[in-house]
Amino acid sequence: MPDHGLVSEPARAGEVKEEGELQYPFAAPAPDGDVVELAPGILWARIPMPMQLDHINVYLLEDGDGWLVVDTGLNTGKSKALWETIIARHLKGLPVKGLICTHFHYDHAGLAAWFTERFDIPLYMTHGEFFTMRGLNEQVPDPLPVPLRQFYRRAGMPDARIDRMFGAVRRDPFMPPHPHAFRRLREDDELHIGGRTWRIIIGEGHSPEHACLYCESDRILVAGDQLLPRITSNVLVSGVEPEANPLKLWIESLGRLDRLAPETLVLPSHQLVFRGLNARVRGLREHHRQQFDILREFVAGAGSCTAFEAMGRLFPRILGGADDMLAIGETIAHLSWLRYEGELRRVLDDDGTYRFSVAN
Repeated sequence: MPDHGLVSEPARAGEVKEEGELQYPFAAPAPDGDVVELAPGILWARIPMPMQLDHINVYLLEDGDGWLVVDTGLNTGKSKALWETIIARHLKGLPVKGLICTHFHYDHAGLAAWFTERFDIPLYMTHGEFFTMRGLNEQVPDPLPVPLRQFYRRAGMPDARIDRMFGAVRRDPFMPPHPHAFRRLREDDELHIGGRTWRIIIGEGHSPEHACLYCESDRILVAGDQLLPRITSNVLVSGVEPEANPLKLWIESLGRLDRLAPETLVLPSHQLVFRGLNARVRGLREHHRQQFDILREFVAGAGSCTAFEAMGRLFPRILGGADDMLAIGETIAHLSWLRYEGELRRVLDDDGTYRFSVAN
């Protein structure tokens, strides 16, 4: 599944401006093989995607006799051709010598197998991301496994809506093959690339073990999806881990990023490179506080509700299909946080549906 934020206010490509407490010091590269040099030996390129979130930012790090690539784009022929153009045009005749994938989502690692085979290079990922990628490689079975259908039924989702959602997932054209080996990244590992030291900072919530890269000397953060300037990364509960509390992990991860140097240049996976790290962390925390407040008011007014009913309040303009999976998962994540904090209680009704109410 793609990892789009559900709350989006798209920035315009090429826009260089100051907006509130965020500054955007660079125009975006055109998604046609163009690059922007952000610092000596650090290039920013864009790979287009045929969906509402229409691009992913990728980065190239020069390392003496070659380059390391950070994230890949979708598994499409257009993406592969564009990478061939970028490599031929901008790498000074030097080879690609390694691939770093921040996390397993297929807009970030969809070409991991192609890169490792095409250029005979190692893949660097965290353990949690690599094996989640491998574990979710199979197409969703039809008929749907009973525990998976039960998860969405307990959320209050009608069977017809469940079938429509998974029908859209099965039609997904971008499911990639996956590589069979990797080199593991861990918290506080250091990568020495082109005279810079990049420290690995692990984020959780959006994905199991997301790797950010931080160069303290130059105050540069390759943030992946852990810190985006104008959209919020999806944080969801799924049938794979139905009792998870990913928002707790997400908010804790934001705290780790908030301790970095305030003047840090943030290299996100979507939209524009920016400064204003602390302000953006505050904005993300405020967004989730607002979501919690909406749910508190809705549950109190309703007396009790299902996650599906709450989804209609939290995300009233969902188009259906695969977006339902992101919306119901994020709604459950917010309800779960409130439940684990003791604000809500959850009761399994006789009809097999979970209902949430204000805890006494």
